[in-house]
Amino acid sequence: MNEWIKRKLALLPDQPGCYLMKDRQGTVIYVGKAKVLKNRVRSYFTGSHDGKTLRLVNEIEDFEYIVTSSNMEALILELNLIKKYDPKYNVMLKDDKTYPFIHLTNERHPRLITTRKVKKGKGKYFGPYPNVGAANETKKLLDRIYPLRKCSTLPDRVCLYYHLGQCLAPCVNEVSETEYKKIVEEITRFLSGGYKEIKNELQEKMLAAAEELDFERAKEYRDKIAHIEATMEKQKMTMTDFTDRDVFGYAYDKGWMCVQVFFVRQGKLIERDVSMFPIYDEPDQEFLTFLGQFYSKANHFKPKEILLPESVDAEMVEAFLEVRTHQPKKGPKKDLIKLANKNAKIALQEKFSLIEKDEERTIKAVENLGKQLGIDTPHRIEAFDNSNIQGADPVSAMVVFIDGKPQKKEYRKYKIKSVQGPDDYESMREVVRRRYTRVLKEGLPLPDLIIIDGGKGHVEAVRDVLENELGLDIPLSGLVKDEKHRTSELLIGNPLEIVALDKRSQEFYLLQRIQDEVHRFAISFHRQIRGKNAFQSILDEIPGVGEKRKKRLLKHFGSIKKMKEAKVEEFTSIGIPKNVAEEILRKLQE
Repeated sequence: MNEWIKRKLALLPDQPGCYLMKDRQGTVIYVGKAKVLKNRVRSYFTGSHDGKTLRLVNEIEDFEYIVTSSNMEALILELNLIKKYDPKYNVMLKDDKTYPFIHLTNERHPRLITTRKVKKGKGKYFGPYPNVGAANETKKLLDRIYPLRKCSTLPDRVCLYYHLGQCLAPCVNEVSETEYKKIVEEITRFLSGGYKEIKNELQEKMLAAAEELDFERAKEYRDKIAHIEATMEKQKMTMTDFTDRDVFGYAYDKGWMCVQVFFVRQGKLIERDVSMFPIYDEPDQEFLTFLGQFYSKANHFKPKEILLPESVDAEMVEAFLEVRTHQPKKGPKKDLIKLANKNAKIALQEKFSLIEKDEERTIKAVENLGKQLGIDTPHRIEAFDNSNIQGADPVSAMVVFIDGKPQKKEYRKYKIKSVQGPDDYESMREVVRRRYTRVLKEGLPLPDLIIIDGGKGHVEAVRDVLENELGLDIPLSGLVKDEKHRTSELLIGNPLEIVALDKRSQEFYLLQRIQDEVHRFAISFHRQIRGKNAFQSILDEIPGVGEKRKKRLLKHFGSIKKMKEAKVEEFTSIGIPKNVAEEILRKLQE
């Protein structure tokens, strides 16, 4: 702990609020909330911690805090700060899973459609359903029973649905608002759990039709009843009040938390959501943060009621989410919470071995690599590689690994601009100069380690640019491959020395992955450029052939070969001037 942090810890107030932990580059790496800021923030720098929390603490070089007037304000502020800074140690819900709904549109001639987007004031939504298949199945059933229009825009004549009795044909018939209102009310009643009543009504109509010897109509009712039974009664009812509710349960162990959410819709348990993440605060506080993020995402629909474990501050949740919350003491609702807790505990136990393996491959591998190289833990690694064929179409590429994992959004491609011919050293100098000039100019994060796919000459060329031109002191290493193109040696230091790494260690495997990834990225970019230039180089030098004519020629002939075999008349037939056509053929024959 540095002196600056010690002095700031002594000034912490004993009030609620939020705190922001920063690394040596001033980047916010963790946001937390506290009932008493003084106690919570000091706890990070005193006592013992597990390895995961220790990694966070070792990165902290500074912190800020914001005092709030209540715990509720602290929770709201925390969620806003997480959204703003996207700290790497916070619980970030990346899951973009959305569930389908049945949408009864609010139009003059309403329709039923399945959708994953819920928009206020655009009609009625029913769901969510566990999958698109279930939503489509239910919609298909309703289409058979209720003759609403199926077309997105009204045609000028009746369609097949009208002849099947599944559409009122508003395209040619006048349908009153009263008739539509009746159908909308019945669909609403059906999807709100009243389908049993509708089934009974259809049974009465079926019997009445049979008594009148209208067997064709009776058969239609019988088929509709069969469809209802097949579609709507597949699942066992879990509740009898048909209330839409979400049931939460959670478990925590070894600094990790698993949250299970059961979605109960129309009394049926239709789906569950599982989230697992590391925690750095008290479990009940981390759970509150999870809840706030869970419903702040647009894809999670707020139900009428939320069931919570007894350890959670239900009043605070209800005030924050504006949804009725309940903590049942007994009965089927309590059993559902127990079931959610049990599932969370089992999932956590099953995942621990996978989590530990993933940490060994990534975070622990990065830590061990730093120790082996004698540098601070290289949380951010940037690697470079060149690609060309005898100096033709030279390119370079950069990949970024953060805590041992590739960050593909931060990858960069470079076309070599100033180097003529096959000069790997100068190409590397150009790319590194361009990269870190921009980093300094725009205030982007600097890497903790730069890896060059190459030997001593490549590394020294890059060192000259970093130190003598840009004034940067960043650990720099080179990765050398053997004759079988496998990662062989790691060079680092000034003068450069070979670092002996155990070739069965996770840190060595990490370096292999980085080298393979930057090589793959550079090669794929080079192929892309080479393939593009292969066609451009043939036609670009011909006067009178611009982009539009090139596209027209390729579209008509399909290939250079067919273009070469064509006659002047074929070119002029698609609008190419005769003199240009003759020049194209002459150039292609050469």
